[in-house]
Amino acid sequence: MVTSTKSKEGQDDLNKRLRSLKIDRGPAPSPAAGNRTPKLLMLGIAVLLALVALGYVFLFAGAKTISVAAVRVESGGASAGESVLSASGYVVAHHKIAVGAKVMGRVAWIGVEKGDNVQEGQVLVRLEDSEFRAQVNQAQANLAAAQARLDRLRTGSRPEEKLKDKAAVLQAEANLKNAEAEFQRTESLYRSGVSSKAEYDRALANRDSAAALLQAARQSSAMTDIGPRKEEIRAAEAEVQQMRAALDYANTQLAATEIKAPVTGTVLQRIVERGEMVSPSAFGGSGARTSVVDLADLTDLQVELDISQTDFARLKSEQRAEIIPEAYPNLRFTGFIEEIAPEANRAKSTVQVKVKVENPNEQLRPEMNARVNFLADKPSATENKTIARVLVPKTAIVTKDNSSFVFVVKGNKVEQRTIRTGEESGDAYVVLDGLSGNESVAVAGVDKLRDGDRVKVQ
Repeated sequence: MVTSTKSKEGQDDLNKRLRSLKIDRGPAPSPAAGNRTPKLLMLGIAVLLALVALGYVFLFAGAKTISVAAVRVESGGASAGESVLSASGYVVAHHKIAVGAKVMGRVAWIGVEKGDNVQEGQVLVRLEDSEFRAQVNQAQANLAAAQARLDRLRTGSRPEEKLKDKAAVLQAEANLKNAEAEFQRTESLYRSGVSSKAEYDRALANRDSAAALLQAARQSSAMTDIGPRKEEIRAAEAEVQQMRAALDYANTQLAATEIKAPVTGTVLQRIVERGEMVSPSAFGGSGARTSVVDLADLTDLQVELDISQTDFARLKSEQRAEIIPEAYPNLRFTGFIEEIAPEANRAKSTVQVKVKVENPNEQLRPEMNARVNFLADKPSATENKTIARVLVPKTAIVTKDNSSFVFVVKGNKVEQRTIRTGEESGDAYVVLDGLSGNESVAVAGVDKLRDGDRVKVQ
């Protein structure tokens, strides 16, 4: 009985506690003003912190970290000896010669290799010459025959020939005298009726033939005394000149079988081998070489460059320059602008310029890459010496698709801006267009930036 009573009291106590935990949905009691203020203040602080956190996430979540540097302005233009433009080009021989053959023939001997130094007139290649020697011998024989005939005409008849012709005249006179006497006897007998008409006609013909032979003998003797005609001598002289010219041509062809160096220089390339056919370029056929070696004077070198039309105004003829070969970056050669192309290249928007190397040596060779720094002249007294230059750090420049640009920092974003650069100045480039000098540019992480990216400065 006692236990039952205690259990009932415990259950009542539990029910009271559960009723105290129910939510009171009745009207809230009106708190005092002093208790309401701290709660509102805490709520406002919580809302403000939430907004700050949201702004931080919006502004800096995903922002790229960069370093920046200021674009600086320097006063004073390039002084004498400073570079006003830098460009890259190729070393070339001023005069490169492809030594060829004057006659067609087969190579019999080669006396040079690539890289050999040769002197002007040195024999480089010999061709087979048996046919050309035969032509020379034939021309010599023809000249000798023509000269002998001319000498005979100029000397005239010998005394023995003159005596022979005079004796022929005397013999013809005697024959005529005998024929005349025989004719007279035959005529007398014919008129007397002793001789026949045939005997008379024969005697008459013999007399007339003897008279003609006497006339021919006299003319021949006269021609022997006078000598050859001037026209015959001139014709013989012309024939001698023709034969002499033919001999000179044959000798020239024979001499052309020895191919010689036209200038002192270096063999750049040996093109032919023994047994190959060579021919003049005008008559070159299939399989025949037209050149035997490539030759150049390596003491007369130039650097060939294509200068952009936008930079061309900074150059002029005979402007001094410094040449730095890519293979030997510690070497310096002096030079000046020797040639400027008379017309520009429309396709590339460039003008070709050639810089003469004044002090070349064996380390500077054709077809090498070289950088040329064009130097400023000494300024005159009337020139402005306080020209401002805008300089941008090299690390800020990005080059892509033949254009250069930088990322200018504006607030928490970057703006991509295309620029045009000039010569180097220490660790910076001179800016010709695109920057005014009061900007800040990104110098680290620029390869990963894009126009309009959000950034945060490191």
